[in-house]
Amino acid sequence: MISRSTVAAAERGGTVSTEAHGKPRAGPGFLALTLGTIGVVYGDIGTSPLYAMRESVVAAVGTGNPASETAVFGILSLIIWALILVVTLKYVLILLRADNNGEGGTLALMALAQRSFGKGVGAVVLCGIISAALFYGDAMITPALSVLSAIEGLKVATPAFEPYVVPLTALILVVLFAFQSRGTARVATFFGPVMLVWFAAIAVAGVWHVVQNPAVFWAFNPAYGIEFLATHGIIGLVTLGAVFLVVTGAEALYADLGHFGRAPIRTAWLTIVLPALTLNYLGQGALVLADPKTIENPFFLLYPDWALLPMVVLATAATVIASQAVITGAYSLTRQAIQLGLLPRLEIRHTSEALSGQIYMPRVNLLLLIGVLLLVALFRSSSALASAYGIAVTGTMVVTVTMAFVVIWKVWRWPPLAAAALIVPFLFVDLTFLGANLLKVVEGGWVPLAFGGLVMVVMYTWRRGSRLLFDKTRRQEISLDELVRMLEKRPPTRVPGTAVFLTSTPNAAPTALMHSLKHYKVLHEQNVILTIETVDMPRVDPAERVRIMKIGETFARVALRFGFMETPNVPRALAIARKLGWTFDIMSTSFFLSRRSLKPAAHSGMPRWQDRLFIMLTRIANDATDYFQIPTGRVVEVGTQVTI
Repeated sequence: MISRSTVAAAERGGTVSTEAHGKPRAGPGFLALTLGTIGVVYGDIGTSPLYAMRESVVAAVGTGNPASETAVFGILSLIIWALILVVTLKYVLILLRADNNGEGGTLALMALAQRSFGKGVGAVVLCGIISAALFYGDAMITPALSVLSAIEGLKVATPAFEPYVVPLTALILVVLFAFQSRGTARVATFFGPVMLVWFAAIAVAGVWHVVQNPAVFWAFNPAYGIEFLATHGIIGLVTLGAVFLVVTGAEALYADLGHFGRAPIRTAWLTIVLPALTLNYLGQGALVLADPKTIENPFFLLYPDWALLPMVVLATAATVIASQAVITGAYSLTRQAIQLGLLPRLEIRHTSEALSGQIYMPRVNLLLLIGVLLLVALFRSSSALASAYGIAVTGTMVVTVTMAFVVIWKVWRWPPLAAAALIVPFLFVDLTFLGANLLKVVEGGWVPLAFGGLVMVVMYTWRRGSRLLFDKTRRQEISLDELVRMLEKRPPTRVPGTAVFLTSTPNAAPTALMHSLKHYKVLHEQNVILTIETVDMPRVDPAERVRIMKIGETFARVALRFGFMETPNVPRALAIARKLGWTFDIMSTSFFLSRRSLKPAAHSGMPRWQDRLFIMLTRIANDATDYFQIPTGRVVEVGTQVTI
């Protein structure tokens, strides 16, 4: 997703952790980070008990059939060891160390791997595209499944609520998505406490039933899980696909590394989240052993009648928090993809003056809302929707662990055999889960795959088309140094002020500059050839933001460097240039931008349908003036027509 966030929720703001690489800091600050981790990172995996145990048992014995003791112990063993192997060992102990300057997530990992991977860089980028595309498919399912499963608790309280489950779910989701434009800074402070209460509530309910049947602790013996898989054939594999639901959301541990740091994420998992989840799953197992009929909804049936409605309210709050993390994670991932050249520029609105990570993307929000509502209307129950869940997450995990191998081998410089010895066992587990989840394709797993495939096509088309357009434009441009020499020999009329020409090729004369000379026959007193670079680091230190190189008396090259987690702000960056000795007045500065009108060529290097898709993407791309936050009153656009 690319995980869930790859990505990071907007309420997480900027990088608030200062110990991503170092030792944990004790004190109130560390406790606050740990509480924030509980609220943001663990929302998705923390709400899995709502449906994971039920779906696993139904997969093993079928709907309406009583579960045998062997089946329950086998499923509990698989659940416990999935939490230990996939989350605790792979993510908490290993992958949290594979960071890109403190940032985690598949795109951050891709950028890190690109640095030291020569000819195979295309394969690394492809892995990043696949992971990011699968995340969007997962991002549609998580809000629908989570909120549906919570509202279905009303049916346990009284069957009279059944006709209202889908409409109420849709209403909550519409309100949630509509609220995004206002930002989440004010309510985000409650996420941690609410989720802490949630984990306490599910742990207490689990303990109550475990005490009545302590034999469920035998499920810690992995032999029960292995025996279940060995004796149940294809049913065992189908069940394993359902068991995977308990670890969906684990990728958020890695994606949110830069916002909280390793120590708070590990502390929250090992001391609060893992014990609470384990106790709740054991409690559900004990309940099903005592009364097989409770498999209809073992989570809510853990509680006495008087606690049902309060738990439905708490579960709804928890699932909304989990959905919020996915939604804002989609914004963050999209921004990273734009900066890395995988998507066209889209509108980004900042919802907080204090926190740069608080963003809202209207088009992404609308597409997710439409997708989520369609899923709710199509599947209508969490049981049906659970069959579509898991494929995208397992695909993302396979990509993540594969790129982790590249980083351990190439960046950490481990011997290939040592890196393989560490990663291959986890890759085997992930591939096994992927194979089990592929059995769900017909039942609904095609939904995230289809949507992810569509996103892959869009990303590949944009990257490929941008490269072809760049190559063609570069062939038609003349050298900037040559142009400067010509202008020194035959200087045109000078006008006061500064002209800034945005270009992607700093060594070539920008198209806007050539058109200005051709049509107006004038040259400004100061002329800046401005390029904006996205580096393979999350953020760039302000001291390294600006690079200036003088070319003669009237020209200068200025490069502004931004990390892939940052939103470019040209005026603010140019203010840094003034501190470096470059004097200019923003009110007497004009920004010249080229606006290209594209037409498909007979032989462009891409199929005709892909040409048309690329042209459509350029038309919906956000205006460069808005994206780079340039004052609109200081912009001059020069139109050109290009065939690709």
